[in-house]
Amino acid sequence: MATQFKLPEIGEQVESGDVVKVLVSVGDKIKMDQPVLELETDKADFELPSTVEGTVKEVHVKEGEEIKIGQLILTLEEEQKGDKAGSPAKAEETDGREQKAEEAEEIKPKKEEPKKEIPREEKSAQKEEEEEPVKEAKEKETPQPEQAQPPEVAAETAESAGAESGKVDESRPVAPSAPSVRRLARELGVDIQSVPGSGSGGRISTDDVKNYARWILTSAGQAGRGAIEPSLPDFTKWGEVEREGMSKVRRKTAENMSHSWKTIPHVTHYDKADITELEQLRKRYGDQAEKAGGKLTITAIAVKVVTAALKLFPQFAASVDEAAHEVIFKKYFHIGVAVETERGLLVPVIRDADQKNILELSAELAGLAEKARNKKLSPEEMQGGVFTITNLGGIGGTYFSPIVHSPEVAILGLSRSRTEPVFVEDRFQPRLILPLCLSYDHRLIDGASAARFLRWMSEALEQPFLLSLQG
Repeated sequence: MATQFKLPEIGEQVESGDVVKVLVSVGDKIKMDQPVLELETDKADFELPSTVEGTVKEVHVKEGEEIKIGQLILTLEEEQKGDKAGSPAKAEETDGREQKAEEAEEIKPKKEEPKKEIPREEKSAQKEEEEEPVKEAKEKETPQPEQAQPPEVAAETAESAGAESGKVDESRPVAPSAPSVRRLARELGVDIQSVPGSGSGGRISTDDVKNYARWILTSAGQAGRGAIEPSLPDFTKWGEVEREGMSKVRRKTAENMSHSWKTIPHVTHYDKADITELEQLRKRYGDQAEKAGGKLTITAIAVKVVTAALKLFPQFAASVDEAAHEVIFKKYFHIGVAVETERGLLVPVIRDADQKNILELSAELAGLAEKARNKKLSPEEMQGGVFTITNLGGIGGTYFSPIVHSPEVAILGLSRSRTEPVFVEDRFQPRLILPLCLSYDHRLIDGASAARFLRWMSEALEQPFLLSLQG
């Protein structure tokens, strides 16, 4: 009997992925949870496990192809006792009947929908599309190319025509578009007459309507932030160039960072922590962390300190719901840690950090970082964080201003620690100083709160006993 394996749901808001490598071939026998594809989404690279078993009969995807949720990947032949020679044919016949049944189910609701009264213009246009050749319809309906409006002019036309109400001026000629396209425009509150068509002769498609609506929203969102960025110049006029496509991870990172920067009023607060004693403890107990499968790093210790701080300062684990004018306080402690990979920055999340000791956190952090670098990290392992930590100490630098990971409201940055002279007990002493950077969402967090949060963190790193006392 033939079995189909389709692309399952692979994460929140993930609709597609690029096939990096096909790991099976026709004739291979695969088992449950065996990796069959190396897939790249806009959140991560990972190996996709099979949810079925059998012998590969046909591979429906290839490397470099973009596949969507629900798309057929493999057809497998299941080995069952007592199958007759005609079984595969029967299975295919059954699949065909099931597919027709599914199609019927999809069509059925449309037939049962109550009939809507169609405006006279739409009836006329629909009749023309059904009865007249496409060429004649275009000649009658399509304006000359030079009459097409640029987005800037179109936006003004939409406003003056009352596009927000979703009404179309019936005195104007019908735009060159299908009734379904005009219906979509009304639903989105877009004046169909203002939409520049990309089809032959300026014909308007559903994509044109969606892109125009998105353009209006983007333009409104950027009001007050300056004009939309102009297109890039032709760099080849000055010398040789080379273009390279952005990976899905890099594109998603760029999208998320742009969104965070545009929607969150960022402020960064800086402080220092004297970790001289902490460094001695870290070296003393480093062997225990290695035996547990991890490494006793400053980042692992910072996860524990941040978790304790969030209990004392709950607004730093919150999110802002501007639409509802509410603040969402989260009662769980999932901490994201930024990891550098060859494909870009990934942020795996340590779940329930408050329920784990530093040795457990060290082991889990090491495991997640390894999975991120080896393309084993799943999208689910990068969701649900309430606060993020990023450490550039291994590279260098003094201070930096990390961007808050929306919808979170704060992020902690760690720079490279260095020995500095500090005046202690009437004399200068060499002390190991760790620079700390806290970027936060000023809509929810005030400067004084940020200063107290980072000061508490600094003191907890300087005096680890504070974790047990107050954390």
